[in-house]
Amino acid sequence: MKLRLHFVVDPMGWFCISMVLFVWLYNSFFIPKLVLLPHYAEGHIPASLVVCYYLASLLCVSALFRASTADPGKLAQDPKIPLGERDNWEMCNKCNMMRPKRSHHCSRCGHCVRRMDHHCPWINNCVGEDNHWLFLQLCFYTQVLSLYTLVLDFCQYYYFQPLSSVDRAEFAVRHELALLRGSCFMGLIMFGGMGSLFYTQVKGILTDTTTIEKMSHLLEDIGPRRSWQQAMAEVFGTRWKILWFLPFRSRQPLRLNLTSRAHV
Repeated sequence: MKLRLHFVVDPMGWFCISMVLFVWLYNSFFIPKLVLLPHYAEGHIPASLVVCYYLASLLCVSALFRASTADPGKLAQDPKIPLGERDNWEMCNKCNMMRPKRSHHCSRCGHCVRRMDHHCPWINNCVGEDNHWLFLQLCFYTQVLSLYTLVLDFCQYYYFQPLSSVDRAEFAVRHELALLRGSCFMGLIMFGGMGSLFYTQVKGILTDTTTIEKMSHLLEDIGPRRSWQQAMAEVFGTRWKILWFLPFRSRQPLRLNLTSRAHV
């Protein structure tokens, strides 16, 4: 499957994703500059802590870029409907196109998306069948990076040895009171927000329910329950669990021989 870039023209979405990038750049620049690299240079911490922070930062921004630019499952203008699946398609009353059931029309993007979960302004893109796995990775790695940042901020105040290369009073006035406390505040907001979002997304996957379906009460009846491994494998497109954590790959649809719940 080729990697196709998908961009949404939405000024509000551009503003929201710019705010997310600002938080990422702020922490990815100031935490190494003020905490990690100075303490590593004086031998207070091992190099592995520095490498792990940069790795978490790289995975976080990679998941953000992929989730915001990946095609969420946009339907083609003239879709070819298999003869055996015509009963599972319906007409969209907004764009007058045939679409599979559980697809929804996004007013922001202006088209229908297969198994659309919701439109997220923070990535300026819909979350649908083809990029839901990337959105989960973004939520996960944002939590990892935010928690790592909070731990480093705590250690800077209460655990790490004082730096001999800088004046302690000047460092506290110029950096700790402003930059590190700002980093701690943003870390708390991001960790709490992404934690709750990650929980609702995983719960929706395990119960085979999208956010739109929860809000619109579109469920009719419940079919056979899937195991959590089967549910997650279908979203990530692979049964190899190690690949669930890698944003540097393409996703192949994985169809399981299970009857999902009925939706209207």
